[in-house]
Amino acid sequence: MKFNKWMKIRVSAVLVFTLTVVGVAAYAGNMPKEAPKTADMTQSNLTAGVVSALDVASEVPLDVTAGVSDILTDMRTVAVDDMDLATVGQGIETDSQDGEASSEEEGIICGYENLGIADIKEGNLNVREEATTDSKVVGKMTKHNACEVLEQDGDWLKIKSGKVQGYVKAEYILTGDEAFAIAEEELVTVVTVTGTATLRVREKPSTDSATLALVGEGESLVVKKEKNDWYYVEVDDQEGYVSGDYVEVSTKLPTAQTITEVKYGEGVSDVRVALVQYALQFVGNRYVWGGTSLTNGVDCSGFTMQVYAHFGISLPHHSGSQPGYGTRISASQARPGDLFFYGNGSRINHVAIYIGNGQIVHASNPRTGIKVSNAYYRTPVCVVSYLP
Repeated sequence: MKFNKWMKIRVSAVLVFTLTVVGVAAYAGNMPKEAPKTADMTQSNLTAGVVSALDVASEVPLDVTAGVSDILTDMRTVAVDDMDLATVGQGIETDSQDGEASSEEEGIICGYENLGIADIKEGNLNVREEATTDSKVVGKMTKHNACEVLEQDGDWLKIKSGKVQGYVKAEYILTGDEAFAIAEEELVTVVTVTGTATLRVREKPSTDSATLALVGEGESLVVKKEKNDWYYVEVDDQEGYVSGDYVEVSTKLPTAQTITEVKYGEGVSDVRVALVQYALQFVGNRYVWGGTSLTNGVDCSGFTMQVYAHFGISLPHHSGSQPGYGTRISASQARPGDLFFYGNGSRINHVAIYIGNGQIVHASNPRTGIKVSNAYYRTPVCVVSYLP
C-alpha cells in the first residue's frame, strides 16, 4: 500500500511538471516576437525601400538619404537640419505651381544653359575666329539663330552655335527673357534619319506610296505634322512622309552654319575657285519660290542660274532643263563648281552647286534658305559640268 501510494505521488508530480513545461512552451509560442534591436535596424540594407519592421518603439536613427523612411510606422517627431532637408527634397519639385518647371530646369531650353539669340534685321551675322573684325569668318548666323554664350570679351561674346564656335559682337545677341521669348516661337520639331543609309520620302504615309526623294543617314528634316507614326517633312522645296521606324524625333532651335574651308585638288581652274567663293557669300539668304535675287530671295534653279550668270554662263530658270547645257559626268569626277541634280527617279526637281570636300551649297527651302549640305544627303540623279 505504501509503495503504491508513493508511486502515485511520483507519477502525479511528473505529470504536473510535464503539463507545466508544455503550457509554458505553448504560451511562449503565442507571445509576440521581440522587436528588432537597434543594431539590427541600422545594419539593414534597405536600398529598395523595403521595411524591416512594422512598428518601432525604440529610438532608431532614420536614414533619409532617398527621402523615404525605412520604417512604415513611426510616430516620433524627427528633427531634420537644413542640409538633411535639402537631401530629403531631392527629386521633389518645390515652389512649383500650375505645372511650372523646378528651379533646376528654369533657364534651360533645348540644352542651352546661357541662351543667346541673333538679333539682326537682315543679312548675316559673321562668327569670327577671334574677337576682332579682322579675324577669319568661321560661320554665319541668320536672324533668330540660337547659340550658347560661353563668355564675354569686351564688346564681343564667345559663342557656340551648332558646329560653329567663335566670336560675335555682343550688340547683336539677345539674352535672358528676350531670348527665351523668341526661342519659344522658333522651336521646331525635327526628325533625324537613323538606322538606314537612305530613307525614302513618300507622297503618302504608306510604304506603297510613290517615292518623292531619298535622304541620307544623319540628315535632319523639319516636321510639319505626324500621322500614325509617319512624319510629314520638308525636303528642299518638296514635302512628303517618312516612316517613324527610321528616324529620331527631337526639338531644336535654328543654329549657325559652318563655312567649311574648301580644299581644291590639282587641275581646278581659277574660275571654279572664284565661282564657289562667290556662291558661298549668299549662305543664309532667303529662299523664295520663283525668285531670282541672290540677296532678296531665290529658288534652287534661280540660285544656280544667277551664280553662273555672274561668270558669263547662261542657264534657264528651270532645274529640269539646266543639265542640257553642260556635260554629264559621274559623281566621282565632280569638281568644285559642277552642279548636282536631285529628284524622284529620273525627274529632276532640285539643283545645287558642288563646293568640294563632299559638300554642296544650294537654295533649299523657305525655312532654311541658302545653305551648305552634304552632297549625298539625297541621291543625285546626275552631275553636270559647265566649266574647264
